[in-house]
Amino acid sequence: MMKHRLFIGVVGDGDCGPAAAAVAQEVGRLLAEAGCALVCGGLGGVMRAACQGALSAGGQTVGILPGDSAAAANPFVAVPIVTGLGEARNVLVAKTSQAVIAVEGRYGTLSEIALALKLGRPVVGLNTWELARDGEADQRIVRAATPAEAVHLAIEMATRASGEGR
Repeated sequence: MMKHRLFIGVVGDGDCGPAAAAVAQEVGRLLAEAGCALVCGGLGGVMRAACQGALSAGGQTVGILPGDSAAAANPFVAVPIVTGLGEARNVLVAKTSQAVIAVEGRYGTLSEIALALKLGRPVVGLNTWELARDGEADQRIVRAATPAEAVHLAIEMATRASGEGR
């Protein structure tokens, strides 16, 4: 039986600072070294940095773009997918990913986290949103302290969820 490549989403702000970019770049590099394909929204900030890291390590990068032109993709997206869906493309990022790593982020990132959780995709967080319901913390965003820990957890949870670890 052929083992399929894991598709891991990396989500975060399209306009981030140097610290978040460095974290995202390391996440991308580690995902590529582990043989995973990186899925993101294809634009700037965390998405660009993650794609740059993945491509630098020979990885595959998929950018699911909100607009009508592949030219909008950051230069490190190998496979641009043009949707014309605007922010609704976040559904496709979550649906395509077998696990999601959230690096910091604002409301767009929060929507991708929520969609991933709704779809049953594991979510690992690096300095990102915390959720609560009825005053109780929701622990479904698994916290990671480092890019290496985030990648390890995402791969482990995606493998378990897909049944490939059996």
